[in-house]
Amino acid sequence: MTFSLAAVDRDTGALGMVIASSSPAVASRCLNIRPGLGAAASQNVTDPRLGGRLLDRLAAGDSPHEAMATVVAGHELRDYRQLTVLDRTGRSAAYSGAGALGRHHHLEGDGVVAAGNMLAGRRTITDLVRGYERSSAAEFERRLLDGLAAALAAGGEEGPVHAAGLLVYREVDWPETTLRVDWADDPYDALCALWDVWEPQRDDYVRRALNPAAAPSFGVPGDI
Repeated sequence: MTFSLAAVDRDTGALGMVIASSSPAVASRCLNIRPGLGAAASQNVTDPRLGGRLLDRLAAGDSPHEAMATVVAGHELRDYRQLTVLDRTGRSAAYSGAGALGRHHHLEGDGVVAAGNMLAGRRTITDLVRGYERSSAAEFERRLLDGLAAALAAGGEEGPVHAAGLLVYREVDWPETTLRVDWADDPYDALCALWDVWEPQRDDYVRRALNPAAAPSFGVPGDI
């Protein structure tokens, strides 16, 4: 019921994830990033704890494949889960349990990892990665969204997609972009609309945190 992609931006070192699902509030349950460390997704009959466990293993010094092997081996309900993990250098690992729903597929790449279940076809995941990698957009977030667009054009899930999310950590230890559409008829368009609003203000909100005296006003009532 879900497909996702995690990537590292080689130019900036940013870590980002994008996700879509027929289930509500998917980004809140499935996406995990720790700045300077890596990204992990837990999906398919989701156990939200598993993404954090994968990142804990990276923090302990494991490679992504070692982290995946340890977490999967220690989880008795592994057959129900689909997991991905990516470290800040771009190494990746993925796992799809024997009970992964419907058509499922995952891809491990250099600087990118993707997985999905209940898919219209395996092409959803291959095009998710290709759409991201072939995007010429200047902004990392936009390239992630282009990957999502390609996955949807390739058929997406077997059923309708209702939720989507975008998460990016760049230069600070909080998410510079965290956008969610928890339920909509067209969550991709809604997520793109949120990005269009957020993009021109994103860096200014970082400046507000780091140097309030130099931060711009956005002209809203009571704003300083």
